Amino acid sequence: MNQNKAPRGDQRRKLILKSLRECILQNGYAKTTLADIAKAADMYPSHLLYYFKGKDAILEYYFQKVSDQILERLESFRAEQPKQKIDHLTELFFAGDGITKSEIGFMLECFGVAVNDKELRKEKSLLDEQCKEYLAELFSSTPMGVISGARDSAEVTYALLIGLRSAVYFDDKLKLEDAHRLFRSTVLSIAGYPGK
Repeated sequence: MNQNKAPRGDQRRKLILKSLRECILQNGYAKTTLADIAKAADMYPSHLLYYFKGKDAILEYYFQKVSDQILERLESFRAEQPKQKIDHLTELFFAGDGITKSEIGFMLECFGVAVNDKELRKEKSLLDEQCKEYLAELFSSTPMGVISGARDSAEVTYALLIGLRSAVYFDDKLKLEDAHRLFRSTVLSIAGYPGK
């Protein structure tokens, strides 16, 4: 067996995840059916059910994979100095080669579904918690600026990140470069590095 080739089941799961993403981006989650996903993956719905229990299970798995990738990226610059961490965080969420508009659209769909999906809500809460822990750790090693305390700074920064990134998706007047500038300058001020 070729060691470089993923097992057939892994290839099928990747194809199913790709198909789900494409269907959601085209039609939205609510209008996407299991049959749509199966058709996009060039398989029968019953075959798709061999790999996942249903549409919600595919979304939950996909969201967990995306969350893991975000957390891996954050972890990859954990050893950097605080200002560099802020720059990396800004680039990850507000640069063209970071998280793309379609990925944000997909994540927003997931956030909407998480309102009524217990498992997805649990996954999103875990992602939020881990991101805020990362930010609190970052702020604990900065001079601190306009907000007192690393935890409060993490909460405000995370809300700013989610809010600005969502606003860029929906507001054609707010460009990614503007959100990049606003996020970076505000987080530097929160960290106690004004005017940088």
